[in-house]
Amino acid sequence: MIPAADKANFASHLPGPISSVQDPRYFEAVYAGVLGKIIGVYLGRPVENWSYDRIAEEIGDVDYYIHEKRGRLLVVTDDDISGTFTFFRALEDYGFDGQITSRQIGQTWLNYLIESATILWWGGLGNSTEHTAYLRLKHGIEAPRSGSAELNTRAVAEQIGAQIFIDAWGLAFPGDPEKAAHFARQAAQVSHDGEAVAGAVVVAALVAAAFEEKSIDKLLDIAVSQIDDESVIAQMIKDLRGWREESSDWRVARTKLDEKYGYHRFPGQCPVVPNHGVIILSLLFGDGSFDESLMIANTIGWDTDCNSGNVGSILGVRNGLAGMEARDWRGPVADRLYMPSADGGRSISDALAESVYVVEAARSLAGLPRLEPKGGARFHFSLRGSVQGWMAETPSNGEISNREQSLRLKAFPGRGSLMAASSTFIPPEIKDLVTGYVLVANPTLYPSQHIKARFLPSHDPAQLRLFIDHYNCSDESSRLFSPDFELTCEGGEIQWRVPDTGGYPIHSIGIELSKGDIDLDSMTWDGVPETDFPRGSGTMWARAWASSLDRFQGVRDGFEYLVKNSGRGFLTQGARAWTDYEMSCSITPRMASACGVVVRYQGLKRHYAVVLDQAGCLRIEKELDGRITLASTEYPFELHQPIALRVQVWGQSIVVLMNGAEVLRAQDGNSPLRSGAMGFVVEDGCMGAACPSVRPI
Repeated sequence: MIPAADKANFASHLPGPISSVQDPRYFEAVYAGVLGKIIGVYLGRPVENWSYDRIAEEIGDVDYYIHEKRGRLLVVTDDDISGTFTFFRALEDYGFDGQITSRQIGQTWLNYLIESATILWWGGLGNSTEHTAYLRLKHGIEAPRSGSAELNTRAVAEQIGAQIFIDAWGLAFPGDPEKAAHFARQAAQVSHDGEAVAGAVVVAALVAAAFEEKSIDKLLDIAVSQIDDESVIAQMIKDLRGWREESSDWRVARTKLDEKYGYHRFPGQCPVVPNHGVIILSLLFGDGSFDESLMIANTIGWDTDCNSGNVGSILGVRNGLAGMEARDWRGPVADRLYMPSADGGRSISDALAESVYVVEAARSLAGLPRLEPKGGARFHFSLRGSVQGWMAETPSNGEISNREQSLRLKAFPGRGSLMAASSTFIPPEIKDLVTGYVLVANPTLYPSQHIKARFLPSHDPAQLRLFIDHYNCSDESSRLFSPDFELTCEGGEIQWRVPDTGGYPIHSIGIELSKGDIDLDSMTWDGVPETDFPRGSGTMWARAWASSLDRFQGVRDGFEYLVKNSGRGFLTQGARAWTDYEMSCSITPRMASACGVVVRYQGLKRHYAVVLDQAGCLRIEKELDGRITLASTEYPFELHQPIALRVQVWGQSIVVLMNGAEVLRAQDGNSPLRSGAMGFVVEDGCMGAACPSVRPI
């Protein structure tokens, strides 16, 4: 336990109440909550599903990262993180509607989940709660019935998943636990029911209330008021609070929790009740300390990464960034996180970027203008300690730190150049990692895009180069440098057009600093690249495509086959930020109900498709909560014969050219999709295709 003197000192540094998204401290508090979430998950993952006894015997107290002891990597894909920030995107996808429903959030699941690949534990119908709910949604059973105990049984519906995905809904409503509870209930009912929904509501309410209230007891009063007093969750919280009054020893309370509410009391793989009990016990006996509470949550065992992640987000908000400074929690993480989904351009992310996304959503709900730090730059380092994934390649050559909302790079004299970089695609250290959660991702940086880096004034001039790292035909990393840049004491902006990589994905952007120190104020790139996607070789070339197909195979000039055995599958690349562009390629219809290309692709259920069907009908379709045909025409074709295809999309217009001649166009004046990636679509069968090219319009 923390000494009383240290507790008093800690309490004196807590941030003041935050009850509005307009409070200038709100952004940093959200960032602290996001950091707390991912730190907790990374801390708990190496002992996930271990028993208390095993942890005590093999580890002892889990009071800091133990991944190296377990032979693990620290930053990996994890459902707790990817589900939390992916399903929250329902708000944006439905126009920041303050009345968003479970049905709409269920549609968000269908849009971003690639079956058996992204986010969820795909443990099967009746075994994995989330997989069960997904299959209900897939077969037309809308939320909230998709997650109901009536349909799925209480044993399935009352597992842990709802509360592990819920933190972002609390982060979006500072000081408003009632509203957070409402949205959390809508989100939780997509996949869960009963006690699982109650647990999710309590967590979201705790996160929201923690912006304003600092007393753990009062926080619990507020959160429990949002659920039924007769629920098992409410009764367990009452018991835990009583045990806390009886003893200050958390191990005594843990024994009582196990006896009365342990796994043996509930059916299923990972019941919510005992794990929710760990969260509450950790808050009560950790006395508000980030370090102590995470230690308790992870030393108790059970679903450690889930429980620790929820505790981390609650106390991250409550305590702010200062609350996680007693130990170096942030340095090893460096803000890094992954969010694999069907929208692969968002998969490589960081804590600051996701914090901006949450804040933007909260501001939009409140009718406020966007935040857009430093003009919406990709890297902006706007909050204390943020590094957005930038790390030193050889730490002995220099150091990286956040200095007054910029990234300070300092090369040590006589040690050689400092090489610093941040990931733009799956990094080499995890490309062969098997964690149970696949990292589906597109690169975020492409050849021909212009990188703009802005530097602040400094005491001395500096010499530097930008560089990119990309995979090659052997799945190894190759490096390409920009010309040398001489940076004066006045600082300024440098630009570099990214060179061709032979079709291979770029996995990092970096800076080589040969001497001195510099302050990177921001770095960004935007716009549609003017680039080809030639056939390469190697696994990483293929993984740069986000696939919901059953199989695909590249050949010298393109794709020999793209196969979806049943339903529609997609093979896509690009980013949601791509707006007006032309995609060109050739497609070869084979045995398929329909085949073609997609543009402005935002996921499996949000895109435009240009398809040819078996009857020789060419259609421009819009998929958005259902599929509609915007325009169609007859277009006879021969199987196994390539067709040169160009699709232009700008504003509300979609134009299709076949073999050089315009054959179809459409205007979408009803909630048009404004941006998105590009790729291929095939339904119930197989097609071939040449490698595509993309050009901005």
